[in-house]
Amino acid sequence: MSKTYSVSVVGPGALGCLFAGKLAKAGVRVHLIDYQQERIHRLAKNGIEIIEGDQSEKYNVHVTGHIPSMQDLIIILVKSYCTANLTLPPDIPILTLQNGLGNVETLCKKTGAENLLAGITTEASTLLEEGKVLHTASGITLFGSWTTASIKEPKELLERAGFRVETTNSPSQVIWEKTAVNAGINPLTAILNVPNGMLLKIREARELLRELVIEASKVAGTEGYRFSRSLVEVAEEVCENTANNISSMLQDIRAGKRTEIDAISGEIVRRGTSTFLTTPRTKMVYQIIRSMEQRAII
Repeated sequence: MSKTYSVSVVGPGALGCLFAGKLAKAGVRVHLIDYQQERIHRLAKNGIEIIEGDQSEKYNVHVTGHIPSMQDLIIILVKSYCTANLTLPPDIPILTLQNGLGNVETLCKKTGAENLLAGITTEASTLLEEGKVLHTASGITLFGSWTTASIKEPKELLERAGFRVETTNSPSQVIWEKTAVNAGINPLTAILNVPNGMLLKIREARELLRELVIEASKVAGTEGYRFSRSLVEVAEEVCENTANNISSMLQDIRAGKRTEIDAISGEIVRRGTSTFLTTPRTKMVYQIIRSMEQRAII
């Protein structure tokens, strides 16, 4: 890979800064895309800091409000509720690693399915402050082509940046699997104000975690998805492996920001209702998180 590649990372949150910083370290020309002009100036001036263990490194990236032309890849890491507002250039490969359901469909309408790569990442990171990220646990970035987009160069770019990358022929199933796991973990950590691992230590929380994942799995089943292993086991493993991680939903609640509950629990409730499948526990945590969001506004 002697060519100098240009990559735009859309979203200056914990994962956006993590991916932007690691790609910059690998020699990629990185543009970090933000929509807040004042924050653009601050990030451009102060750079991005990534903390891993007892090591801390700073990276300078190009911060801008618009995706430049002639990019080799665009990585979408904004919150799911921002997807519909994105302005994307044509004919550039786009990789979405966002949380929740519905992002791919929205992006297909904007850029065409032939340009789209989709998947998930289990990298765990916490935004300590603007542009400063604690990389709490390494994970896997797993994605595939939605229709015909090439996965070769995006995979090589992310591997060059030090990410563990796997590819799949069924990106929609991968997204559903992570959504089902997130539907159990994220709302509960936000409601209880605890890191992921604490859900395994509180008996009632662990029971509710299992019930939420089971409800999500049943809704996925109505759309034809079958999973090779219990997603309850997967969710509990995630909690164990990221025990100290503060979920993105809890980070948002603590910061008084809007969460991605609509794209996770809200979508599960909506899709369940459309097939006459009730999801009472998912609906309950959805309503609680939405109430917590509204409380922060009032």
